[in-house]
Amino acid sequence: MRVVIALGGNALLRRGESLSAEVQRNNVFHAVSLAVAPIARDHQVVITHGNGPQIGLLALQSAAYRQVPSYPLDVLGAESEGMIGYMIEQALAGALPGRDLATLLTQVEVDPRDPAFAAPSKPIGPVYGEREAERLGAETSWVFRPDGGGYRRVVPSPAPRRIREIGAIKLLARAGAIVICAGGGGIPVVALPDGRLRGVEAVIDKDLSAALLAEELEADALLLLTDVSAVWTQWPMEKGVPIGPISAAALRKLSFAAGSMAPKVAAACCFVQRTGRFAGIGALQDAPSILAGTAGTIVQAAASGVGQPLR
Repeated sequence: MRVVIALGGNALLRRGESLSAEVQRNNVFHAVSLAVAPIARDHQVVITHGNGPQIGLLALQSAAYRQVPSYPLDVLGAESEGMIGYMIEQALAGALPGRDLATLLTQVEVDPRDPAFAAPSKPIGPVYGEREAERLGAETSWVFRPDGGGYRRVVPSPAPRRIREIGAIKLLARAGAIVICAGGGGIPVVALPDGRLRGVEAVIDKDLSAALLAEELEADALLLLTDVSAVWTQWPMEKGVPIGPISAAALRKLSFAAGSMAPKVAAACCFVQRTGRFAGIGALQDAPSILAGTAGTIVQAAASGVGQPLR
């Protein structure tokens, strides 16, 4: 099977954890050991990942150095792709010695007229207290929104339209390499009339990019991995039940918070309805079982039940 594995930002760096390189290395090692390596031993795997905390930290570091203008988000996105891809490659080299590995900086084309540019919604960076968020907002042009018990910076999140390096990704995958690509949703670019590409100030939703990637690669399965066991009917978990096998049409009828499961649900349904294959949403440590259809929320074109609760 060809499997696209999307490692969520919460799977790589949990809320409240330090953004240090050492913490991230340990989390990446954990993700590769539990989720990626067991699947890659038997299947062809392409990996993508989130970058919200990392690109936010890079933006802070860039803004702190005032000798030059702050780097734009497309450049910081490229930096985060390289950094996280490097860590994933190191962990994979230890878990799967002898396998060919490749991290590919991936440009993803968006529509310059996408309404998302006028309505920033994608949270990046750390969580701040109210006063700190107000101070940063006054010093910069950044927009902050409530997130849990604090505030996070939000940026535009346009929909992905085209993966520019898809040919190279297919070439590497066919050659047997484990490819790490489209990290953080990919580097957001727009196509100019003369054919050149220009980066834009945005962060593409990585789940929607993962769905597009899986579709264009003709993947057999898309796994969207995070820090919870499944999609829940209501959140917090005490108010709902986890959803087991469900059809894409039935799942689309349910409502989920925009900042949590909504992008994963939309991505899973989009992939399933366009390809007729299946997608799974669930916890990192359950990845092999999600692929086997025995854990997580399994989204199919038609399911034997409508949102059967997991037991």
